[in-house]
Amino acid sequence: MPIKQELFLEAGVHIGTKIKTNDMKKYIFRRRDDGLYILDLRKSAERLISAAKLMGRYKPEELLVIASRIYSSNPATKFSKLTGVPIARGRFIPGTMTNMAYAGFKEPRLIFVCDPKGEREAISEAASNGVPVIALCDTDNETKFIDLVIPINNKGRRSLALIFYVLAREISLAQGRIKSYEEFGSDIKDFEQGMAEEGEEAAEGEGDTGDEAAAEAPKASEDKEKESPAKESSDEVKKASS
Repeated sequence: MPIKQELFLEAGVHIGTKIKTNDMKKYIFRRRDDGLYILDLRKSAERLISAAKLMGRYKPEELLVIASRIYSSNPATKFSKLTGVPIARGRFIPGTMTNMAYAGFKEPRLIFVCDPKGEREAISEAASNGVPVIALCDTDNETKFIDLVIPINNKGRRSLALIFYVLAREISLAQGRIKSYEEFGSDIKDFEQGMAEEGEEAAEGEGDTGDEAAAEAPKASEDKEKESPAKESSDEVKKASS
């Protein structure tokens, strides 16, 4: 494991909710006396590293991280600055990936979702375009249209900070920005602190730009022929999730 197991435990990466969906049963280790389900930390770590290595094969501009909540948008912002991977913070605008007439239109080859419940529109649009989806999934999530599930606590501030720290470090290594872990200059606390004010302002302000009408207009790309890169990306994700 590229990071000590103790750090995962301290960050509460393995602590789920009191709800268990059928989709997430196979990722659950046990149920605590207080009713909380505990995720299998081995599977969490393996999937997280697989996702990082997969993302590292793409150019930063070919990826898109969806981070609608403050606790995810803060560390995602730090992650974006270190790797160059674009992020969509705040409420996801319908049509972002399907309406070419929308000013904020994006055409990623792979998306990374932090909260499948709050970011269902992004998952739906990616699925309609044949774009693979990697998602952080807690015990209460459903995994429909998600190609690579990372079973993890996707609600905790420390958990999300650690997740994006690992992703940034692994992707930086894959991209050749660093040659070893020792060269990675950021600390986990950099993802947990320092971005709070900026992240909160962005989360509150983004998504209310007045462009919703344009985004929800007739989707110009609905009949667009699916290109081969999407299929190639999907095949890569399937290999990583196996």
